[in-house]
Amino acid sequence: MKQPEHHPIDALLAFTGHARFTSALAVCIVAMGFLSHTIRSIIGSPGLFAIVAGLAVLAAVSLIARRHELEWRGVLPLSLLVFLGWSALSIFWSSYQWATLGSLVYQFAFAGLALYVALVRDMIQIVRAFGDALRFVLGGSIFVEVLSGLLIDTPLQFIGVAGNLDNLGPVQGLLGTRNEFGLVALIALVTFGTELVTRSVQRGVGIGSLVVAALSILLSQSPVSMGVLFVLGIVSFALLGLRRLKPERRRVWQISLAVAAVLSLLMAYAFRGRILTILDASSELAYRFGLWQETAQLTRVHTIEGWGWIGAWREGLAPFYAIDSANGIPHGSALNAYLDVWFQLGVVGLFSLIALVGLGLARSWVLASQQRSRVFVWPALVLVALLMTSLAESTILVDFGWMTLIICLVKAAEHLSWRRGLPD
Repeated sequence: MKQPEHHPIDALLAFTGHARFTSALAVCIVAMGFLSHTIRSIIGSPGLFAIVAGLAVLAAVSLIARRHELEWRGVLPLSLLVFLGWSALSIFWSSYQWATLGSLVYQFAFAGLALYVALVRDMIQIVRAFGDALRFVLGGSIFVEVLSGLLIDTPLQFIGVAGNLDNLGPVQGLLGTRNEFGLVALIALVTFGTELVTRSVQRGVGIGSLVVAALSILLSQSPVSMGVLFVLGIVSFALLGLRRLKPERRRVWQISLAVAAVLSLLMAYAFRGRILTILDASSELAYRFGLWQETAQLTRVHTIEGWGWIGAWREGLAPFYAIDSANGIPHGSALNAYLDVWFQLGVVGLFSLIALVGLGLARSWVLASQQRSRVFVWPALVLVALLMTSLAESTILVDFGWMTLIICLVKAAEHLSWRRGLPD
């Protein structure tokens, strides 16, 4: 009997819509995001763009294959659409329009990949995808540091490894800078801890992964990451307490914690000198303060609309070359995401970013304190790590920071968006 013929397109959709394919693709997307610096350093920006484009095509085909299984209503936060829309509009007044166009394509591609991961994987599956990817990233980072710092005793300058492991740091791993490496290790610490408490991995794997993440934070010697680690400890303790309260008492404590957080920020600002001395970050702050002053002066030229979206700064473009380089190396960002957005997208862009991250943090905090499953603590803690680090880095605007931010925002909106209550 003649077997029925299967159309190639049907076979392709069946393959890309399979659960194992979506799982593997999600891990590849997350790993690519965290390794974007290394990929760019080895094969250049065109090679990285080709990989992003290839993953985007696979993700698009997979979404088409699973289109009937997905719930789209209320998934994309309106604040995210506003921020992306304003970024796109900036091409009309940008003085470097072609660079803005390329950066917009890159920004939207990463946003699309993040949306894919958030749509096709549930919360625990996303944590597992991050866990698998981060074990590879941290393992690879330790390997190159051992190779550079102990075995050949030579810096691997083409990927930004200084080879300081023999002095116990600071190390950069596969992330390019110690602050980026420290942030990734913090995200890994939260991820591995979530895997352990939800019993998503074997106990030995979970404990070993936590040890590697903690060791990576220490070896990074990043004052920024050490400060954020302290904040994460307090936030984790607060969330643990909230989750144990009865629902009728939780609202009062939520308000009390919000007031305490504001007061803590004011006290931290008042005693910033002492804190910086304890963290040994005075020299880093002096370096950043000079850069922030120069950037702030340029924001006044286009206060409302900004200079135009660029993401990571480009060497040779005005006005970026007007900002003094550090030790002959051009700056890659304003080293502050909020100032960077003000610089590129003006006051309108800054307010849209604040609304975006503020709503996302509020939603994720509510989920973390009210949902029974402890896996919902993950997006809240990761957002805290990203947003606190963004005071000293522009990580959330590009690559893995932008990708992780959107995944957390979309998963929070998926459960708490007001549009989910609208009739079909």
